[in-house]
Amino acid sequence: MADVHSSEIRSKNMRAIRTRDTSIENRLAELLAGLGLSYRVQDKSLPGRPDFVLGQYKTIIFVHGCFWHRHHCHLFKVPATRTAFWLGKIDSNVTRDRRYIAELSAAGWKVLVVWECALRGKTKLEETAIQSRLEEWICAGSGNGEIDAQGIHQMLS
Repeated sequence: MADVHSSEIRSKNMRAIRTRDTSIENRLAELLAGLGLSYRVQDKSLPGRPDFVLGQYKTIIFVHGCFWHRHHCHLFKVPATRTAFWLGKIDSNVTRDRRYIAELSAAGWKVLVVWECALRGKTKLEETAIQSRLEEWICAGSGNGEIDAQGIHQMLS
């Protein structure tokens, strides 16, 4: 199926996609603030410029969009046009994510990935469920983890 937009319109639309202060990042920031946790955002001194850094807990939180970071859920759909280009771009994002998580772990940080599907969409978790999982993992969790629409679990490598 051909793209319904001209290349100029598609380019304009893609440029409008933000890399920080997204709605899902803002939602997670509200949940962290609701727990009374202090954090820094987009710390440039750390690999991957983490979305949230909770220094007191030596914890990093990334908020990943399911499409851009290839999460296997209902929010990820393989593009119908320029498929090879998009899959290459997404694969490089996934490779980069793994590298950053490995670097942060080697430096002694715990890493949590919160997936978009946990925060929005038809399968999103309730706010209280996300907050309890965040608090549980930040305060007592060990190793790296992820929160998606199914809940919290250890991160697969």
